[in-house]
Amino acid sequence: MFCLSPTAPPTVRIVHSGHACNVEEERHTERVYTIREGETLELTCLVTGHPRPQIRWTKTAGSVSDRFQDSSVFNETLHISKIQRHQGGRYYCKAENGLGSPAIKSIRVDVYYLDDPLVTVHQSVGEAKEQFYYERTVFLRCVANSNPPVRYSWHRGRDVLSQGSDKGVEIYEPFFTQGETKILKLKNLRPQDYANYSCIASVRNVCGISDRNIVFKLTNKTASPSIKLLVEDPIVVNPGQTVSLVCITTGGEPNPTLSWVSSSDSLPEKSVVKGGTLTLPAITSDEAGVYSCVASNNVGNPAKKSTTIVVRALKKGRFWITPDPYHNDDNIQIGREVKISCQVEATPPEELTFGWLKNGRAMRSSERMVITQTDPDISPGTTNLDIIDLKFTDFGTYTCVAALKGGGIPEISIDVNISSTTVPPNLTVPRGKSPLVVREGDTVELECLVSGKPKPIILWSRADKEAPMPDGSLQAESYDGVLRIVNVSREMTGSYRCQTSQFNGFNVKPREAVVELIVQYPPSVEPVLLEMRQGLGRPVAMNCRVLRAHPSRVLRYEWRLGNRLLHAGHFDQSDETEYTVKSLNREGWGEYTCDVNNEAGAGRCTFLVTGKAYPPEFYYDTYSPLWQNRPTVYGFKLQWTQMNPNTVDRIVAYRLGIRQKHNVEMYIPVDGTITKGELNTHNLTELIKPAAYEVRLTPITRFGEGDSTIRIITYSEFHCSFEEEPICMFTQDKNDDFDWTRHSAATRDTKYTPNTGPSDDRSGSKQGFYMYIETSRPRKEGEVARLVSPFFNVVPKNPYGIANPPAYCFSFFFHMYGKHIGTLNAFLRQKGQTAAEGPAWSLSGNQGDRWKQAKVSIHPTASFQVVLEGIRGPGIEGDIAIDDVTLEEGECRDLPPIRSGAP
Repeated sequence: MFCLSPTAPPTVRIVHSGHACNVEEERHTERVYTIREGETLELTCLVTGHPRPQIRWTKTAGSVSDRFQDSSVFNETLHISKIQRHQGGRYYCKAENGLGSPAIKSIRVDVYYLDDPLVTVHQSVGEAKEQFYYERTVFLRCVANSNPPVRYSWHRGRDVLSQGSDKGVEIYEPFFTQGETKILKLKNLRPQDYANYSCIASVRNVCGISDRNIVFKLTNKTASPSIKLLVEDPIVVNPGQTVSLVCITTGGEPNPTLSWVSSSDSLPEKSVVKGGTLTLPAITSDEAGVYSCVASNNVGNPAKKSTTIVVRALKKGRFWITPDPYHNDDNIQIGREVKISCQVEATPPEELTFGWLKNGRAMRSSERMVITQTDPDISPGTTNLDIIDLKFTDFGTYTCVAALKGGGIPEISIDVNISSTTVPPNLTVPRGKSPLVVREGDTVELECLVSGKPKPIILWSRADKEAPMPDGSLQAESYDGVLRIVNVSREMTGSYRCQTSQFNGFNVKPREAVVELIVQYPPSVEPVLLEMRQGLGRPVAMNCRVLRAHPSRVLRYEWRLGNRLLHAGHFDQSDETEYTVKSLNREGWGEYTCDVNNEAGAGRCTFLVTGKAYPPEFYYDTYSPLWQNRPTVYGFKLQWTQMNPNTVDRIVAYRLGIRQKHNVEMYIPVDGTITKGELNTHNLTELIKPAAYEVRLTPITRFGEGDSTIRIITYSEFHCSFEEEPICMFTQDKNDDFDWTRHSAATRDTKYTPNTGPSDDRSGSKQGFYMYIETSRPRKEGEVARLVSPFFNVVPKNPYGIANPPAYCFSFFFHMYGKHIGTLNAFLRQKGQTAAEGPAWSLSGNQGDRWKQAKVSIHPTASFQVVLEGIRGPGIEGDIAIDDVTLEEGECRDLPPIRSGAP
């Protein structure tokens, strides 16, 4: 049941399926996977290593940056259906299991595509006159987006145009475009140049991508577009109105197409475009801006006309009072000057008008009551009322009225009272409101008392750091001087500044005060939750550490098991407390808690002490796990190691659950003590073909059941890719002339045999392994190397023998490249057979520098082996390689065509 430790760091290689057009190697062993846009990409990361490595797929951007859906894929198979061009790039598979360095392999995915071409027409600017295309030089430019780079060809009618075929035609690629376009130049237009021109874009049928073409009809009426807007510029409207912008074409051949764009990049959601008319129903201020009509017919430059929509608005009305600047104090007194200022934001600013009232009666500017207005083009609209030599009769209510000349927008009125009680503001913090001590999670109100008339707006901000306010802003407004914070947190501790705003009050130096906020919070401790596994009779030490707390000076701790108090005390200089169980007994299993308290509450460390065993770790790299293979049933060699077996009591058994249609459970007894890294084996028998089974394995100790591990086992026929040194129980024939060699392209030395042998394994990996015959000296022509498979059993379907022998499909990939290639044979060797039969499959000669598949149906009547025989050719450039050998039940399907001696 046991063997030596199989612990091994991870290895990884990438294999592909899906719809690849081609997979090839570049320099530095990077693999390139070419796929057509819209097809399915499927890459599988094959890993070895124990414990089972964790697999992660990630991506770096190729020509277009994207973040692979902003996530990674934690799965062996990366599947992207209907792949798009932006999903090309380099994909990485990373496998790690904590042993050694992570194993990483990459493959670059190149997505091929070809869009429909576009033809644009231009005239030489220096030769342009009123008749756009009358006896002038014309350029037809063809562009198509593609990967790989596109090739262009031009036709006039049915005739192919090429450089030099017509003196009036030039075909060239501008240097700065790097082959992205091909221009057809028609010099000094002739009558025969008025024709249909076809541009054909081709990527040479790679990935089965067919050519694309477009036809442009050039006539003596061909002209670039021109348009006209049937609207004013600008258009000034009131909010809620429906606005229609009408654009018409006034010229252009072919007929131009019209579109609308706005300065905000996208048109409003509720906008309606019908032909050349753009309708904006119930327009708002947010939808104001520049709207442009664009006409294009791919001739010359697009035509563009724009208009600006202005939506009337009045907002942010405010005022301030400025005392006499020639006196040091800020009070308003009889005989001094006082200025009242009123400001609003108006759209459009040139329509803004102001009026002043005193106690409801209209005012006019005079020598002692001076009314002025700032230029709206210089600053937001502001009006001032200067009262010279203030008199008692000047006390009263002054009203500033802002309006727009166009009407339709409500006026803004601002009242300002000037009296003997109009005094500058003052700020104070109420007694007992600073410092303010609260607990985390409470709702707190910071308060500044503001006096004065009129009362200004209070601005709150952080005074001790450049940090945002609790709502995320840098400043908060308050009309009553109170800042209310809900669910206060420890990060909000600090100094808060309140200060008067210059608006809606006196235009004087701001008054300010500071409120200190102290937020108390319970201790933060670690670990919050820790599971500790231990066997009976052993010590258990638990440590609870305080990370932070406020206040931190009064900290008390209590250790409990369940509700039972074990130990209590106070912290002195240390920031941690420890409790130790000297010898664990059954009553000592359970949940231990350590509560650390201060004035604000308690923090808790929790320790779950258990004797539960850790989960087993299945061994996925079992060599040939399919050990029983009969017509209807199969057996599977299940192997695993036990995680941290010495941490808890001895594992006495495993509970094995097998689930397919029904659950089956059994117990696997364990003799002796399992050590760390020891490989355990149990043979599963009588599994029904071809069903897959869920296997659950649970260790059992004196404590009871431990953690379970689940894996899926599946039936698979014999498959060997020669990745492991035992080479799947293949053996070298003892009666041949030389042996087959296991090698990988990454390590094989080809200096003695150039121009022969594979450059990678069948999956396209330079790190993958295969078997080959080395035909360098001292090998001689005609010498033979034979590789013999293990025995495969054939079981009769009835007890009276085999009337109809079962069929098997034997397949493998081969690589036969070089001018001296000899012969590769496949033989069926049956048990008890004395006379050798001829080969079931044979091929000779150079087959080209690529892997090909061979399939042959065999019908054995007894246990059998398959023999692969390589025969050396007339020279050293004759290496033959094989890879991915499989044996499956049933006749072979889709037999590949093979021609001897034809690459």
